[in-house]
Amino acid sequence: MEFGAVFQTNPPASRVVQLAQLAEVHGFSHVWTFDSHILWQEPYVILSAVLGATRRVTVGPFVTNPATRDWSVTASTFATLNDMYGNRTVCGIGRGDSAVRVGGGEPTTLKQLREAVHVIRELGSSRAVQHGDLTLRLPWSQGSELPVWIAAYGPLALQLAGEVGDGFILQLADPEITKWMIERVRTAASDAGRDPMAVKICVAGPAYVGDDLAHQREQSRWFGGMVGNHVADIVKKYGSHGAIPDDLADYIAQREGYDYSTHGKADNDHVDFVPDAIVDRFCVLGDADAHIEKLTRLQELGVDQFAAYVMHDSKEETLRQYGERIIPALRTSAAARS
Repeated sequence: MEFGAVFQTNPPASRVVQLAQLAEVHGFSHVWTFDSHILWQEPYVILSAVLGATRRVTVGPFVTNPATRDWSVTASTFATLNDMYGNRTVCGIGRGDSAVRVGGGEPTTLKQLREAVHVIRELGSSRAVQHGDLTLRLPWSQGSELPVWIAAYGPLALQLAGEVGDGFILQLADPEITKWMIERVRTAASDAGRDPMAVKICVAGPAYVGDDLAHQREQSRWFGGMVGNHVADIVKKYGSHGAIPDDLADYIAQREGYDYSTHGKADNDHVDFVPDAIVDRFCVLGDADAHIEKLTRLQELGVDQFAAYVMHDSKEETLRQYGERIIPALRTSAAARS
């Protein structure tokens, strides 16, 4: 299993770069940042600085969308970063949440997402692509490689991830729900004639290492609210049963709107509907041994990467614990099984 660290691009940007360097030192393979250009600083500017300040980590947005940026601009950005720093980028993408809603927009359709994935991956990988009546390519780009990982929850989005994604991003770390989601992605890949094991599986959630579980929960409850936004869209479209696991749909019953001004923040005051049980299931909390136990279960399900949201009041300590105890333990476990 690989490990990613997810950071918000809050000012000062130098702080994000510093944390990215620390994540690399502690064995993380990926550094991800939010892409919500109104709520936070511009991610690609900061990711360029991260690449310049590190040697090995792969970077990308967690996640971008096809609505707020022209697809060719997104592809050109990645191809430029790859030309400057080597092929150390990955494009995480979804239909759009805070980046589009804060500006009064709506998430894109899955058809648009499918088309965007194709255009961004081809152009970002130094290949020509047909887009409408035009054949586009970046004439200056050579040898760039850009995998595209699709964030999804709903049945058609999971199908899309399996059919065309280089990877699948699931933003919750519950083993039972993860198993359900992986099965559908792998089935979709197989039905499309692809090798189902070629689709990378990335599970993400807040990770906080410590002994005060009540405090960890309060620092992480915002995540259940963020997931609830996506779940609410699915329930609105498909109903509350069948399209996703019942226990994923049921917890939003008491949800009453959402305030994006506190999106992704520990002091979010619109997440009282998220019970402790959901926080515990969706996040990775407790001491190092508790993290090792839960991540081992995810690894055994076929998860290729755990992307830890490191967005709380104990960032350095959590990164240290991962570097010194948790990542080595998961690698030892994997080696023993192989």
